[in-house]
Order: sequence, then structure tokens, then C-alpha cells
Amino acid sequence: MILVNTGIIIAIVVTVVVAGAMVGLYFAGNKMQQKQLEQKEKINAASQPATLFIIDKKIIPMKDAKLPKAVMDQAPKRYQKAKVPVVKAKVGPQIMTFICDEAIYDDVPSHGEVKALVSGIYITSIKTIHKSTKKLQQQEAENGKKRKKSFRERLLRKQADYQKQLDYELAAKQSKEEAKKQKAEEKKKRDREKKITV
Repeated sequence: MILVNTGIIIAIVVTVVVAGAMVGLYFAGNKMQQKQLEQKEKINAASQPATLFIIDKKIIPMKDAKLPKAVMDQAPKRYQKAKVPVVKAKVGPQIMTFICDEAIYDDVPSHGEVKALVSGIYITSIKTIHKSTKKLQQQEAENGKKRKKSFRERLLRKQADYQKQLDYELAAKQSKEEAKKQKAEEKKKRDREKKITV
């Protein structure tokens, strides 16, 4: 009798703790997602078009990427050891090292000229790839075997797809809300006109 009661109490306590952890993770995830969306909006607002001549691209640890000292000082220690997609490109007369958005890293050619949106040292998107660069990519694809994507690359691709889906849903939700507001305003105007005519 005592063992059964203690077993039930332990099961209830474990269930409550697990449920509390799940609720905490849910709210923490929502908060982090909100922060990420705000940061993306800021990055997109500050981005400028630039013509880049891509020299090399790699996924290497941040500390080995030869980024500016100011960037390395601002980055937390745990991120300095994390691998990031890095693109070495020539912008005008100088050669710079950029951090590329993981969602578009596969679209960036290994060599060639590209028009891209750049926010500081962060490449947010690729606008156009020149014809000669497209031909180079096609030749590389024909000559080399298609290599199997790693687990990390597949996860990043899924993340990019889910992010696009989320952006689309948020835009659709905002447009629906705007349409509702507009309909409500039109209804108010009609009601006012009816009152005036009566």
C-alpha cells in the first residue's frame, strides 16, 4: 500500500515537472522566434545592393574566418567556435570576408560575379547571377558527381523552407488583418452616411 502510493506520487511529480519544462520551452521558443524576426527585419532594412566577385566559400569556425576584430569582440565565446558559412569576395578594389545566410549558402557560386544584398558583413540574399557564372556552375555540376548532402546541410535546408513558410503565413495573416480593418472602416462610413441621410 505504501509502495503504491509512493510510486503514484513520484509519477505525478515527474509528470508535473515534465509538463512545466514543456510549457517553459514553448514560451522560450516563442520569445526567441520573435527576437529572430525582429533581427531579420533590422538586417533587411539595413541591407544594400552590392556587386561581389566571389573568390571562395567555406563553412569554417568563426575564429578561423579572419573576420574584423570588432566582430570577433562582439561575438559570444560559444559562437566563436561554431561553424559559419563564410564567403571571401572582392568588392571594388578590396577583398573582404563576409558571413553568408545559411539559407542561401548553397545558391552562392564558388567563383564568379554576383549581385547581392549585403548588410554590413552579412550577405542576406542573392539578386542575380551573371550568365558566365551560371555557365560555370552548370559545367561544375556536369563534370563533378553530385555529392550527398550532410545531415547539417539537410537540416539547414529544412530550416530555410520552414522560415519561408512562416514568413508567408505571417504576411498572409497581416494582409487578412488589414483587410478586416478596411472592411470595418468602410462599414463605419456606411453607417455614418445612413445616419446622416435619416
